[in-house]
Amino acid sequence: MSDDSQAYAGTAEGQGPVEIDAELARHLQNKREELFKEFEIRDQFPPEVLSEARTRTEGVHEEIEDELEHRQDLRDLTTWTTDPVDAQDFDDALSIRENDETYTLWVHIADVTHYVHPGSEMWAEAVKRGNTVYLPAYTIHMLPPALAETVCSLVPNEDRLAHTVEMEIKKDTLSFESIDIYKSVIHSDERLTYTQCENRLDDPELPLHEENALVFDLADQLHEQRKEDGSLVLNPSRDRAHTIIEECMLKANKAVTHELMWNRGVEAMYRVHPQPTPDQWDKALREITELDGVSIKSTSWDEPRKAVNDALESANSRALNKIQRAVLKVMPRAKYMNDPFGGHYALNFDIYGHFTSPIRRLSDLINHWIVHENDVPEDLVELCDRASDRQKDAETAERLYKQFLQEVGLDPYAVNNRGIVTVDDDGDVIDENGLPPSE
Repeated sequence: MSDDSQAYAGTAEGQGPVEIDAELARHLQNKREELFKEFEIRDQFPPEVLSEARTRTEGVHEEIEDELEHRQDLRDLTTWTTDPVDAQDFDDALSIRENDETYTLWVHIADVTHYVHPGSEMWAEAVKRGNTVYLPAYTIHMLPPALAETVCSLVPNEDRLAHTVEMEIKKDTLSFESIDIYKSVIHSDERLTYTQCENRLDDPELPLHEENALVFDLADQLHEQRKEDGSLVLNPSRDRAHTIIEECMLKANKAVTHELMWNRGVEAMYRVHPQPTPDQWDKALREITELDGVSIKSTSWDEPRKAVNDALESANSRALNKIQRAVLKVMPRAKYMNDPFGGHYALNFDIYGHFTSPIRRLSDLINHWIVHENDVPEDLVELCDRASDRQKDAETAERLYKQFLQEVGLDPYAVNNRGIVTVDDDGDVIDENGLPPSE
């Protein structure tokens, strides 16, 4: 076997989906239905929501052409998406340019509120759902896939409506020279997977090499600055592709909430993360120092986030998981609030909120609406509470489902990354989604 073949065989795509029999598929379905009932997770969309979604996907090209009169035309700007190999919708795209003293970074987000807005069936359904729920190999969408995976997906070689965050970022300080948020029409040149992004970074002959190299250079600086400032980085071994997406989305989210709070002074759906008490931090740091091969300088105890970052940097993979668990045990839950007071402790941001994932999070959908309308829904406080509660329920359901997978002898990580299929006694596939055959 060649080196390339061996490398491919080690990937999720190369290994193929996890195989289960029909009986186990039924057990998994029963468990999902039990969790859906317990946490009021809506697995099916009502007919009126599906009908509205289908109607909004008609006449797309003409609608986009008409929208060009009211939007910035960015179709000539080199633009691309980077997502996991199994991504079903692409809600964010990047463009970048280097200037003498600044970088211009464009983060283009699918303009979902053009199609989903207060008064629509899809908006009401999104409020009920709160977010997309991701169980291993089973997704419960916040918005109908008929819409989310078509007109709201920034697929390559198609004109799409976007909400663009254009940031002029100073090279010396990485702070904002300027922020501009506007409706646009974009045209993605290519859809990259994380693996393809890594390949583009390595090979100067491949398309988008220069753009990816430039945006990684910026993202890497942003990442190092965040750590230096005291942002908690629980996963220090992220590859370059993940670093690009994470840092660019954080910067865009930060830009939007900076604009809303300081320049407009409006309420929005801010993400607030309280800090652990000194006693809680003390308990976590003591637990970490007791791990084999892990040490924390005594001088770092006054800056626990930096202490944890240092410990994670030097830890082996076994200790890495234990350090992460020790920290997460003492971390309060982040929640959505209409006021950013308190900031986001883990990120060490004074003000933070979500904007970059309106297809899968209610908070981002609402912030898109607020940015464009420069007004807030009357029930914003209730919506903040709703989004917080639904996220908590989704995370609990995901944790319980993963536990159940382990109880029945399945590896949740493998199922999540490789998918799942139901096979018969001869090994033939019955269902590619792992669902039991219908009676």
